[in-house]
Amino acid sequence: MLRRHRHAARLTLEQLAEASGVSGRTLSDMERGRSKGPQHRTVTALADALGLADADRKQLVELAREGRLRDHWARPTGLCELPRSVDDFTGRAAELAWTSELLRAGDAPGTAGVRLITGSAGLGKTTLSVVAAHALRPEFPHGVFFLDLFGMSAQPLPVDEALGMLLRALGIADHQIPGDVAGRASLYRSLLRDRRVLIVLDNAASEEQVRPLLPGGGAGKALVTSRRLLAALEGVRRLGLGPLPLLEATELLTGILKDRGASDEGSAVWQLAQLCGGLPLALRITGNRLVSRPGWNAADLAARLTNEERRLDQLSAGDLKIATAFGLSYEQLADSTRRAFRRLALVPGRSFDAALAAVVGGTSIEGAWDALDELVDLGLLQDSTLGRYRFHDLVRLFARDRLREEETAAERDALTVTMASWLLRMATTAGRWFEPMYGRPDRPDPDLADLSSPEEADHWLRVNADNWLGALRHAASLGRFAAVLGCAESMDWFSDQWMHAPHWYEVFTLGVEAAAVLGDPARQAAQLNMLAWVHLVPREDLETTLRYTAQAMDLATRSGATAQIALAHHHAGGALRRLGRLDEAIASETQAAEIHKANGDIDRYCQCLGTCLRDAGQYDKALEQYLDLLALLNDDRSGMTPSVAAFTRPIALARVGECLGLLGHRAEAITKLTEAISLMEQTQLPVPQARSLETLAALLADEDRTGESRRTYAQAAEVYEAIGDTEASSRCRDLANAAP
Repeated sequence: MLRRHRHAARLTLEQLAEASGVSGRTLSDMERGRSKGPQHRTVTALADALGLADADRKQLVELAREGRLRDHWARPTGLCELPRSVDDFTGRAAELAWTSELLRAGDAPGTAGVRLITGSAGLGKTTLSVVAAHALRPEFPHGVFFLDLFGMSAQPLPVDEALGMLLRALGIADHQIPGDVAGRASLYRSLLRDRRVLIVLDNAASEEQVRPLLPGGGAGKALVTSRRLLAALEGVRRLGLGPLPLLEATELLTGILKDRGASDEGSAVWQLAQLCGGLPLALRITGNRLVSRPGWNAADLAARLTNEERRLDQLSAGDLKIATAFGLSYEQLADSTRRAFRRLALVPGRSFDAALAAVVGGTSIEGAWDALDELVDLGLLQDSTLGRYRFHDLVRLFARDRLREEETAAERDALTVTMASWLLRMATTAGRWFEPMYGRPDRPDPDLADLSSPEEADHWLRVNADNWLGALRHAASLGRFAAVLGCAESMDWFSDQWMHAPHWYEVFTLGVEAAAVLGDPARQAAQLNMLAWVHLVPREDLETTLRYTAQAMDLATRSGATAQIALAHHHAGGALRRLGRLDEAIASETQAAEIHKANGDIDRYCQCLGTCLRDAGQYDKALEQYLDLLALLNDDRSGMTPSVAAFTRPIALARVGECLGLLGHRAEAITKLTEAISLMEQTQLPVPQARSLETLAALLADEDRTGESRRTYAQAAEVYEAIGDTEASSRCRDLANAAP
C-alpha cells in the first residue's frame, strides 16, 4: 500500500524520505515487507508527506498497527532480558546523571551514544548499569536488552554468538540471521539506527569483542561495563568507577541492615564501611552476613574484619566472595605480571613508582611499566598523573595472600631484604643531596633510580616517606645498624626542608640506638642533637630539648666532637630563648657561633645569629647581624653550601623584616617579609612561612591595609592548618574574620 501511494504521488524513495523525515532504508524495508509494523509517528509522518485523505490515511495507520501487534506476538520474549534492579541501591548520583546523558546524545555521525563504565572487581559496575537501564527504560520504547559478555571467564562470549542473541532479542528469526560476523553486525546496526533501543553490554573482555556490538549512530544506544580500560575503543564516553565515599558506603550498609532494627549499631556500621573500603560488593557481603544471622553483632563482625589476616575470609556470604572476584582478574594476568602483583604487597607504604616496582618484581624498568599498565588496565592497581601507583586496601590483602600461597617464606624474606636495602640506599643518597659535604654523588649507583637535582631528591623523599621509613624499621629489626645510622645521618639537613613531617622522632631515635650499639659516642651525640631539634622545632617540647642537649653535650665532650658540642649549645639556646631565659640563651648561642667559626663551618655558624638578640629587645644589634648574614649569603666566596644558602636566605630576609617592623620601619618590613614569604613558598618551608605570614598580616593591619591584612591572616591559617598547628590556624582565622 505504501508503494502504491508513493507511485500515485509520483515520488521516489529519496523524495519521500526527504519530505517525511523517515530514512530511505526504513522506507525500503517497509515497501519490501521487511518492516510490517512501523511506529505510529513514522506512519503519520508518511501520511502527511503523501497528502493522504482521511480514508486512505486511516487505512495506512491501521495496517501499521496490525503489523505491530503481529510483530509483538511473533517476536521471541525473554531474550536478553534486563536483570531486576536493586531496591537498596545507594549513592552514585553523579554517575547515574552521567548515564542519563545517553538521552541527549544526538543522532548525528560521531555521537552514537555509547557509554563505557570501567573499574576493578567489586565496584558495582553491573549494578549501576542495571539501575541506570531501568531508570532509562521509558525513554527506549523499542526495548532495553542486557547481555553478559563473560569477559572474566576463560572463554568470553564469542562475537558471532553475542550478535545472534541480540538479533533474536530484536525480533529477527533464525533463518534471517546471516551466518558471518560482518553480515550479523551490519544487520544489527541497521536495526538500531531507527529503533529507540538501549543495549547493556556487561563484563566486556576486549575491544575486539565489543566493537561489532556497538550502534553505528542513530536512535540505538549502548551502555558497556568492563574491568579493563578498553583504551583502544573509539567514539565512546568513559567513566572510571571508584569506591563509594565513606558516607555513601555507610548509607548503603545501613540500607541493607534496615530490617535488623538495630539503631544502636551506628558506630560499628561506620567502622564496617571503612573496613570494606567503599567496595559495594564487600559492603553487600557484610550486610548480607549480618541480615542472615540476626544473632550476630555488628561490632563483633567489625572486630573480625579488623584482623587483616582474616579479613578476606570474612568477606564471604554464600556464592559472594570478594577474593573470588579479585581472583577472576588475577587469572587474566601474564605470569610475570602475577609475580609483580603479589610481590608489590610487600611495599611498606601506600604508593610506589615504577622504579620500586622493578626492584620488587625483579625486572627491568621497561618490564615494570608493562606489568603496571596491565594491572591498571584490569583495575588491580590505581594510578595517578604523578606516576604513582597504589592498591585498594582489600586488593593489597588479596595480593599478600597470593604471595603467601605461591612463594616460600625464604623467597619472601629475601625479597623484603632486597627491597628494604634498595629503599635505604635511595633515601640515603637523596638525603645527602642536602648535606654540605655530599650533594650529587660523583659516581651514581647504577642500581638506584637517578636523582639529578635537589628538587628531585626532595620530591622522592617526600612521596616515598612511608616506604623508606618502613625500610629503616626493617633494617633496625635485622640489626643492620650501620645502614640505619647512615640513613638517619643523611636526613640531618633535609629535615630542615620538611620540618613538620611526623616521622623525624622515629628516624633519629633509631639513629641514636644504632650509634649506641655501634659504640660511636660522637655519632650518637649527633643523633641526640637531632632529637633535640625535633623537640625544639616541630614539637616545641622545650624541657625535653634541654634534656637531649645535655646528653649530647656529655657524649660530644667525652669524644671531642666539637661540632656536636656547638650544635648542642645552639639547640639549648633556642630552647632557653623560648623559655624566656634570654641571658643563658645568648651565652649558649654565642658559644655555638664561636665554635662553628673556629671550625670553619660557615653553614652552621650562620644559623646562630640574631634571634636571641631580637627576643632580648636588642633590635638594632639583631638587625645588624641579620644584614651581615644576608651579605654572607649573597657572597659567592663565603664558602657556604648553595643548598644551605637557599634554605637560609628566606629565613634571614624574614628576620630582617621582623626587626624593621619592631623598629617602626613598617613599609620596609612589609617589603622584606613579602619577598621572604615568596621564597619560602618556592623552597617549601611552610613552618617559617606561616609565622612570617602572621607577622606580615599584623604589620598590614597597623598600616590600615585591612583587606590585605585579612587575606594574609587567612593564608597564614591555611598554612598553619597544613602543618597541623590547629591552635595557630584558629587564631589567624579569627583575625581574618574579625569585624572592622
